[in-house]
Amino acid sequence: MSTAQSTAGGADSAREFGPSEWASATWRRRGRGWSRWTPFELVAIILGLVVFWPIGVAMLVYKFWQGRHGGDDLQAFAAGGWREARRAWRASRAYSCGAWRQGGAFYGSSTGNSAFDEWKAAELDRLEAERRKLEEAHREFAEFVDNLRKSKDREEFERFMNTRNQPHT
Repeated sequence: MSTAQSTAGGADSAREFGPSEWASATWRRRGRGWSRWTPFELVAIILGLVVFWPIGVAMLVYKFWQGRHGGDDLQAFAAGGWREARRAWRASRAYSCGAWRQGGAFYGSSTGNSAFDEWKAAELDRLEAERRKLEEAHREFAEFVDNLRKSKDREEFERFMNTRNQPHT
């Protein structure tokens, strides 16, 4: 009698497995790289294969690795990665936006050296003034180009109207 037959109750047995028996069946757990699959993992792998096949293959490889070495399921792994990415994004955003908008001083502005802190504040103020000048020049140039475009459009329209109103001979 084979292992599957003895587990199922013999060759002619029509015994059905309950949910807990199916999950804990020894013949089911023997396959290398197999662990319990959640509906999320199945959907994620299928979508990964459909959308971009390397994503689906990477998820399958992770699932096999998880079965051999243990670890989080795919959903917990993805949730942890998402949390880390959001934390890194918030940290980078706080640094890049806060540097110029916090009165010209970076976080942890005091170094303990008053001369350096004064020099740093003066340099940041100078850079902020330079940034404002550049923004003003950009705005003025955009207005200039817009006026040129309008005058060119006006000239073309007037030329069209003049040729249209001339009698054809």
